[in-house]
Amino acid sequence: MAQQLNGKRVAILAADGFEESELASPRAALQGQGVETHVVTPDGKGIRAWAETEWGETYEADKALDDADPADYHALLLPGGLFNPDTLRTDEKALSFVRSFFQAGKPVAAICHAPWILINAGVVDGRKLTSVPSIAQDLKNAGAEWVDESVVCDSGFVTSRTPKDLDDFNAKLIEEIAEGRHSNQHA
Repeated sequence: MAQQLNGKRVAILAADGFEESELASPRAALQGQGVETHVVTPDGKGIRAWAETEWGETYEADKALDDADPADYHALLLPGGLFNPDTLRTDEKALSFVRSFFQAGKPVAAICHAPWILINAGVVDGRKLTSVPSIAQDLKNAGAEWVDESVVCDSGFVTSRTPKDLDDFNAKLIEEIAEGRHSNQHA
C-alpha cells in the first residue's frame, strides 16, 4: 500500500475548536504511510484544539483557504469538535472547497460533528454515513441514511462517530486514498 500512497497529499480543513485527537491521530496515521498533509485554515493562521474537556494545543496552518487549491490534493480530512464545524459550515469558501472534492470523485473523510459542514455543502443527500449521534437527525433531515457504526464508507466518503473510532477511521481513510478517485463520489 505504501507504493500506492507515495506522493499523495491530503488537505485537513479545520478552524479553532477542532477535536484534537480527530486531527492529530489521522494526520499521524497518514504521515506514517508517507502521505503529505497540509492543515488548511480559513485565514492561514494557527488554530487552537479542543482536547475533550478543555482547550488544547495550537496547530500551525500550512495554508490559508484562499491559497489552497483542491486540485493539489488527493483527499480531504474534516476533523470534528463542536466549534470547528460550526464555524466552517457558515463559510462559503470552505463549503466550496469541500464540494470540489466530491465533484472530483476524491476521498473525503469526516468524523464526529464534521458532517455538519457536509450538510451545508449539500453533499449528504442519498449518502450512507455516520457521525456523533447528536447530529444524526440533522443528517437524516438533509437526506442522508444515518447508521450507528464505527466507520462507514460510501464510494470514497468515509465517516466515523467519535475519537473511540479513530483506528477504524484512519485505516479506512488510508485504504480509500490508496484506491484513488471514486466514480460514485459526487456532489
